[in-house]
Amino acid sequence: MCGCACNTKKEDVKVQVDTGRVCELLKKYKGRRGVLVHALQDVQKEFGFLPGEAIGVIADEFDLSLAHVYGVASFYAHFYFTPRGKNIIKVCTGTACHVRGSKIILEGLEEELGIKAGETTDDFEFTLETVSCVGCCALAPVVVVNEEVSREKNPKKIIAILKNKKEENDE
Repeated sequence: MCGCACNTKKEDVKVQVDTGRVCELLKKYKGRRGVLVHALQDVQKEFGFLPGEAIGVIADEFDLSLAHVYGVASFYAHFYFTPRGKNIIKVCTGTACHVRGSKIILEGLEEELGIKAGETTDDFEFTLETVSCVGCCALAPVVVVNEEVSREKNPKKIIAILKNKKEENDE
């Protein structure tokens, strides 16, 4: 659910897409070949994910089929088709992290946030993900919080740190 009284599912939340803004983002690619991934990255950076309407605009602007654009976007793991949280928490599940207890950290975060890996909280504050390897095996287990590697192992502390940062930013 989206967190309000309307009982809307997160997948059904509609984001108003300014198609003019999408076209503006694509202008720099006009007449160039091999730039679809770059265009998708720009659109995702703008909206936080790839709204279906934006994918349609990209297909039209590049004279590609919708299936082709969607096929390219769905091939890469770093493209998202649903809104994500303001705070992205990634738990490394690589061998070193797994052996040193990342599963316990993940389970604790799932319990603390009330979501499973791959999901976003109803208030769109947190998205919890797993990654195969962060590349910080000597520090294992690690959690990446908003692109910052953390050795914090206590899920309650990880969430508290994020909430404190939010309060500092709100002031």
